[in-house]
Amino acid sequence: MIYVIGHKSPDLDSVAAAIAWANLENKINKTADYVPATAGDINKETAYVLEKFGFKVPEKLATAAGQKLYLVDHNEESQIVDGFQKAEIVGVLDHHKINFKCEKPIEFKNLPWGSACTIIAQQYYWKEEKIEKKLAGLMLAAILVDTVITKSPTCTEIDKEIIAKLAKISGIKDWRAFGMEIFKVRGAVADKSASEIIKGDFKDFDFKAGKFGIGQVETVDLNDFAAKEEAIMAELGKMQSTGGYHSVILFITDIIKEGSKFLVATSDAAGMEKALKNKLVDNKVYLPGIMSRKKQVVPMLGEVFDK
Repeated sequence: MIYVIGHKSPDLDSVAAAIAWANLENKINKTADYVPATAGDINKETAYVLEKFGFKVPEKLATAAGQKLYLVDHNEESQIVDGFQKAEIVGVLDHHKINFKCEKPIEFKNLPWGSACTIIAQQYYWKEEKIEKKLAGLMLAAILVDTVITKSPTCTEIDKEIIAKLAKISGIKDWRAFGMEIFKVRGAVADKSASEIIKGDFKDFDFKAGKFGIGQVETVDLNDFAAKEEAIMAELGKMQSTGGYHSVILFITDIIKEGSKFLVATSDAAGMEKALKNKLVDNKVYLPGIMSRKKQVVPMLGEVFDK
């Protein structure tokens, strides 16, 4: 058995990629050996999309020790499922920066596209394998979220081409409206705790200055988060002090206005202001035009904290 698994704090792209890639590998190899899994509890919009298209929630792998793994949508050690040091990693499929070491040759696919599901959909076409209607809907949803309905700077022409193809297969006539439907679910915070908001799409990064935790949540209205801000700030501070973090950040992205509000807990406020190129006021700042953790936020932080 080979577990196809996304990163910790799984988001929609990582879960959809695990399902889609396991399905393709099983088709190509004529086996049932590839099994989708998650490295944690799924978030609200992932549950919504899985139910919408009739997919079961993949098995949650508490520890990977003794297992074979195919990593999707990540490659950094800090994001890999617990116990991976005692597992065998047989492959990687990702669209993020490469920070990966392995003692033996393995299959490694990495393309600078907006979503892991874009890469996987293209693999279906290259290998001339049919994409079923409900799987097309699942992958379409993942690509729309990861590219912020094509507004993100990570979105490429390939992503747009795949979106059009998957929308046709899935029977979704207005994919922009479908994307907004998901983001309304994603941005609903009334019934979420501060911890749930932060960890809904949260990743660890190891820079030379230390460990950074970066969470992102997208919304159609930043005002929806106003009543939660102080609780979020308190939780960020708690995570920083107890989790061994140099800094913990949540940035809330307004997909309509195309900018993000940053909430920060850090041991180096001056360095953070240098990285963000703006002053922090009460450890908060709004940055217009910032929408991508991968292509904008992580590189900005790396320029200061990974030198």
